[in-house]
Parts: sequence; C-alpha cells; structure tokens
Amino acid sequence: MAATIGEQLRLTREERGIPLREVSDETRISIRYLEAIESNDYKRLPGGIFNRSFVRAYARCIGFDEKEAVEGYSRYLRENGDTGDDVATTPYHSKVYTDAPATRSPILTVLLAILILGLLTLAALAALHWYQRRSAVLLRPALPSVALVDIRAHTSATSRLVVDLGFWKANYETVRQ
Repeated sequence: MAATIGEQLRLTREERGIPLREVSDETRISIRYLEAIESNDYKRLPGGIFNRSFVRAYARCIGFDEKEAVEGYSRYLRENGDTGDDVATTPYHSKVYTDAPATRSPILTVLLAILILGLLTLAALAALHWYQRRSAVLLRPALPSVALVDIRAHTSATSRLVVDLGFWKANYETVRQ
C-alpha cells in the first residue's frame, strides 16, 4: 500500500483509468493543484479549508473514500509538522464571538429604529416642502407693474386719476430720455 494519501489517490486514479484532465473538468480544480495533491506538495495549494476540500473532491471523483482521504491528508500534515490549514489570505479584521448577552435590549433597538426612521421621514418631508415652495416661486408669473397699477386704479375714482397721472408721468420720462 502507498505511504501517503497523494500516492494512494494517484494509484486509485490510474487503476480506474481516469485521466487527470477528466478529474479536473469534473471537480473544477486546476490540474496543477491535482498534481500537487498527488505529489504531496500542499504548499502549492491555496491553503486552509481549500486544501481539505480539494482532497475530498478529488477522492469523491475517483471513487476513493472521502473521509479516509481527508484523514490521510491530516495525518500527512501532522507527521511532517506542516500547518497546511493556515490560510494565506488571513482576514485583517477578525470577529470575536462570546457568550456574553447583548448590552442593549431588543425593545430599545426597535424604539431607536423607529426614531431614526421618523427623523428621516421628517427630513424628507421638509426637503419636499422646501422644493415645492421654491418651484412655486420660480413658476409664478411676475405681474407687470402696469397691471398692478390698473388693479389698484379701479378701487376708487380719485385714486384712478392719481394712478393715471403717475402712469403718464412715467411714460413721459421714459420717452424724454
């Protein structure tokens, strides 16, 4: 029997006459990764959970016992003092989960959410009101000064005479210039 899991997988694949290209197509694992598994060169693999998943998928594809393959992979790593489960792309920020209860009650959380939604709604309504007032001012037609004078002139006969004189005086000054 072969000494390492990589050799066992290779021998099983060759006994069954399965080409490496077929394993690669079925598992969607690169041929170079499959070759690394067969040669027990796990440094060429991405690392972490990917290594175990690749070994498991390879074993499943060729009809080898998946559990035995993963155990053989772990045993090989222990024997060689290799820590192949370290992921090369360790996240910069890690979350720490504890059993400590939440410090804020759910009721308070709901009330804060309602308050925030209310404030956002008020802000939206205020912006809408401001926009409508601004649009109304811009769209309102400006009445000419003559029309205002004519409207005021119809209020009484005496004011009409004053307005008419003012109108003629304004026109006279514009013509004279």
